[in-house]
Amino acid sequence: MAKKEKKKHREEAAEPKKHNPTLNEMTALKNKDKGNGKKLTACQREVWDDKRRAVWVKHETLAYEKELIKLQIELLKYQAHIKRQGMRVIILFEGRDAAGKGGTIQRIMQHLNPRGARVVALEKPSDTERTQWYFQRYISEFPHAGEIVLFDRSWYNRAMVEPVMGFCTDEENKRFLKDVPLLERMLVKDGIMLIKLFFSVDKQEQLRRLSARQTDPLKFYKISPVDMQAQELWDSYTVRKFQMLSETNRSLSPWTIIRSNNKKRARLNCIKYILSQVDYAEKLPVEELTVDPKIVISGIDELRYMEENLMSGNTLPG
Repeated sequence: MAKKEKKKHREEAAEPKKHNPTLNEMTALKNKDKGNGKKLTACQREVWDDKRRAVWVKHETLAYEKELIKLQIELLKYQAHIKRQGMRVIILFEGRDAAGKGGTIQRIMQHLNPRGARVVALEKPSDTERTQWYFQRYISEFPHAGEIVLFDRSWYNRAMVEPVMGFCTDEENKRFLKDVPLLERMLVKDGIMLIKLFFSVDKQEQLRRLSARQTDPLKFYKISPVDMQAQELWDSYTVRKFQMLSETNRSLSPWTIIRSNNKKRARLNCIKYILSQVDYAEKLPVEELTVDPKIVISGIDELRYMEENLMSGNTLPG
């Protein structure tokens, strides 16, 4: 009997892991009280119960979904204000692979009016674009009056990804770091609101997320050759991050670091930070939009921390 059980366990272990579906975001919250208060006959109740299945949902998941809805409503007020005032807003989302940039962008854009907000995620430059001024293809995507543009990676590819992967020369990287503060200064002086966000994930969490992409069919499209080398090139990316912050964290265009080991907390605090940059009508009280200082960190504080620990041998935040 014991031999049969061992054989069964071996066979189960040999089978490929199946994708375990999870509840779509907001599903738990919408159905939390469904069915309560309904007057049903015994027969109706039997049919009702037969069509539904009880699932365990963490209290923290419900709290997250409730908070997210509240902030998404605030984002609609925020967008209405941007449109009314004719403001131009650029939000850059940078960070290592699997840092949580894409998921945060999705939650921000989920209920916004697409006529006044869009995401820019450019492919690698074409042969023609390679002959142009480096910033040219990004400038053509800049917002008009009343528009919010979210860059899912931006011109800062030349600060980290390109030099680490050998996609640009050392001279091109140095020239970029000298030029970009001048460009951003011109943007801000011209009235564009520029928000630069860097999502920081630690090495172990990045590995876990990259490994999940290998087995999850809904995330398989995210895998790229660059992703595959993210772990072995971790230290090279760290040095480039330090160099980028040192050269481009300016008072007119500062960096804001989002610690994203916990995706849900990172999303909520990122949205709160964006909302905190503008005053608009019927805004929530300050205490409800206050960010967690352990999640949202200024670029200058990140630089100080890296300076103190860069040569210590300690693993620095991503």
